[in-house]
Amino acid sequence: MTHSVAVVGRIFESQGGRIVKTLGDGLMAVFDLPMGALIAAEEVHESLERVLNAGGITPQPVLRVQIAMAHGEMIEVAGDCFGDAVNVSARLLDHAGDNETLVTSQTRAALPVEHHDRFRRLERLHLRGRVEPVEVWRFEPRRTDAMSTMFGETAPALVPEGIRLSCSVGTKIHSHRNLPVIFGRSNEATYCIDDSRVSRQHARVEWHSGNFQLVDMSSNGTFVRFARQSEVVTLRRGACTLHGRGVICLGVNPNVQNAPTVHFDIMRFEDTDPQPAF
Repeated sequence: MTHSVAVVGRIFESQGGRIVKTLGDGLMAVFDLPMGALIAAEEVHESLERVLNAGGITPQPVLRVQIAMAHGEMIEVAGDCFGDAVNVSARLLDHAGDNETLVTSQTRAALPVEHHDRFRRLERLHLRGRVEPVEVWRFEPRRTDAMSTMFGETAPALVPEGIRLSCSVGTKIHSHRNLPVIFGRSNEATYCIDDSRVSRQHARVEWHSGNFQLVDMSSNGTFVRFARQSEVVTLRRGACTLHGRGVICLGVNPNVQNAPTVHFDIMRFEDTDPQPAF
C-alpha cells in the first residue's frame, strides 16, 4: 500500500500537482490547473494495476482507487490547505466507488470544452456539511487496446453493470436489464419485507441515465446511508443515485434498532473480490 501511494504521488507531481499530505492509504494534492489534475487521475487509473502485477508470476491483489476533485479557492496554513474546495473533495470521496473519479460541476467547467464529453452526469449528491446538494460528474478514463493488452485483461466497464441487494429475504444481483425492482410489504414486490413500517409498494431501484436510482414511493420515507458516511439521506417521494456501497432503510432511520434494511453494492460483473461488510 505504501508503495502504491508513493506511485500515485509521483504521477500527481509529474502533472504539476503538489502533495499536501498523505493519509494512510491515501493522499491529498493540489493543482494549479484542472487539466493537470485530470491527466493525473487518468494516469493513476491506467498505471496502478501494471505496477501491482509487475515483477512476479503470482498476481498481486488489485488495488481499487477512489479519486475526488473539486475546483475553487483555498488558503494554505502551516503546510496544510483549507477551504470549500478542500471540504467538498473530501466529502465527495466518500461517494466514489471502486476505480471511480468524481468531480464537481465547477471542476468540469474549468476544463477545456473538448473534454466535457468524457464525463457522465450523476444526480445531485447530499454531502455532509452542506445544506444544498452538489452536482457531480463521473470521469470516464479512456482505455486503449494497447493498454488493455499491456495489463493482460479487458479494460473495466465505464458504466456500473449491476447492483447487489441483500436483505432479510435473501441476496440477489441485478443487471440494469431486469430493473426496476421493488421493495415493499406486498407479496407482489420483488423483495417482500414483512414489517409494519414498510409500505406495500415502498421504494424501487430503477435504471436512469446510466445510473442505479432509488425512488421512494412510501408513506414513511426511505433513508440511505452510504459507506463511510455518518449522514443519512432522507427521501420522501424523492430519488437519489446509488454509488459504491451502503444501506437503505425502509420507513425508519437506520439508527433505529431492528430497522428494515437493504444493503446495496454497485458493481461491475468482473469484480469478484469480496467486499468488506458494511
